[in-house]
Amino acid sequence: MRSLLIVYHSQSGASAQLAQACFSAAASVAEVEVRLLRAWDAGSADLLAADGLVLVGAENSGSLSGGIKDFLDRTFYPVGESGRVLPYGLLLSAGNDGRGAREQARRILSGYPLTPALEPVICRGEVTTEHRRQAAEMGEAFATGLEMGIF
Repeated sequence: MRSLLIVYHSQSGASAQLAQACFSAAASVAEVEVRLLRAWDAGSADLLAADGLVLVGAENSGSLSGGIKDFLDRTFYPVGESGRVLPYGLLLSAGNDGRGAREQARRILSGYPLTPALEPVICRGEVTTEHRRQAAEMGEAFATGLEMGIF
């Protein structure tokens, strides 16, 4: 069985809503075990036990949220030393346009032993039904890709 780790950081609750939608849809894929953890609660062991990662964070002052950056800082060396390269997806909640957070995440992740599996999704403004649908699509697509061996 393959496994998907969804790590999120949320201060306002918007990213938590997106993470939950992503998780619920991913969990519907039978042959994939899905875990949902807050960034502060997730660590290297969780990431090394996974076959894929979805990061769900917010844009804060035009940058990637501190909780996601902290998670990546704490896991960089242990994951890099493992020699594993994991596929990832990026889901962002943005009060502004989200491009700054997306580009910062891409810069950080370009040096990390992760490879993009899906295009980043930016949900702008208050969380809507459409945003939850987009998050669910990402979760289901990622889990299905893991199940089929695409990622």
